Amino acid sequence: MLGSKKVKALVIDDTGAPGVTLAKPEEFRAAAKAFAKALTTHPVTGQALPAYGTDVLVNILNEAGGLPAKNFTAGRIGWNDKISGETMNATITERGGDGKVSHGCHAGCIIRCSQWYPDKDGKYVTSGFEYETVWALGADACIQDLDDIAYIDRAMDDVGVDAIDVSVAVATAMEGGLLPWGDGKATLEAIKQIAIPTPLGRIIGGGTAIVGKVCGLFRTPVVKDQAIPAYDPRAIKGIGLTYATTPMGADHTSGYCIATNILKVGGYVDPLKKEGQVELSRNLQIATAAVDSTGMCLFIAFAILDIPEGFNALVDMINARYGLSLTADDVTALGKSILKAERAFNAAAGFTNAHDRLPEFFEYEPCPPHNAVWDFTPEEIDEVFNF
Repeated sequence: MLGSKKVKALVIDDTGAPGVTLAKPEEFRAAAKAFAKALTTHPVTGQALPAYGTDVLVNILNEAGGLPAKNFTAGRIGWNDKISGETMNATITERGGDGKVSHGCHAGCIIRCSQWYPDKDGKYVTSGFEYETVWALGADACIQDLDDIAYIDRAMDDVGVDAIDVSVAVATAMEGGLLPWGDGKATLEAIKQIAIPTPLGRIIGGGTAIVGKVCGLFRTPVVKDQAIPAYDPRAIKGIGLTYATTPMGADHTSGYCIATNILKVGGYVDPLKKEGQVELSRNLQIATAAVDSTGMCLFIAFAILDIPEGFNALVDMINARYGLSLTADDVTALGKSILKAERAFNAAAGFTNAHDRLPEFFEYEPCPPHNAVWDFTPEEIDEVFNF
């Protein structure tokens, strides 16, 4: 939007600015210490993410049979070790140079799940090399070279496009015959063409929904025209309900059922069964809306779902910052009010329950290796937002 108005940059002068004021500084510091302890001791936020980044999920989801492959035609690949977080870690460590296995996305980050990925000479290629991009290009588009994926990721950053939607668009373009399957070099050139733009660049730059329409495909993985991310809804049913019902379109971050369906964080709900999924998606969407309103990273959810002291510390920090006396129930009520406001916005824009649905092909195309299908009725899907 700013670019269309010819705005090149915003410069903020903080001279004389008061900074963040705390209503109860000592209480805030005590709560922050307890909160940090929860993050650093939880196995996901304290060990897995710092060591392997979000790309740690490649092997986990592949083993679970929920890693979408070749434009959502399967849930498992045979080349997962070529693109896994473990391989990324080993590659960065071996190459040294500018490479850093773990660094924070900002100065105060505790989890430090980001990384700087170098080329074979140790020179910087890209950072924030995330699971979603690696999955979409490496499994969904079948590009098996991690370096190729890194250069494509860098090109998308340079062009300024979303690395999930456009990466899924690449796989959809391959199904539509616009690009060869698994061709990293051709994909890199296509992404660069978005900036020129060429006809191919304009099509892919338009995102997954546009590619599907241009190619006349019925197998286009989108909800509300937003690309479906890196978890197959047939094999991980909870996340499918989140994809279908979240006001933003297919968005895994709005109710990350992978935590409970796959990682067994906050309990366990069998990903292949329908039982408990409506409640899981509903509760996680409510909790996530509340967490998002604090400005906190989504990944804190792993710790606060499993460690009660971590959740209590988050509430205590909010209270100490603003001089409030919120309870856990108040935070839940906040999440509900946010979701209702978002749904009301969508309704005013013309969205109905009919938009809260997954693409039809999920219902009749089984997903190997479990050969599961999407089997929720419209009435069951509509229950997610029945609160």
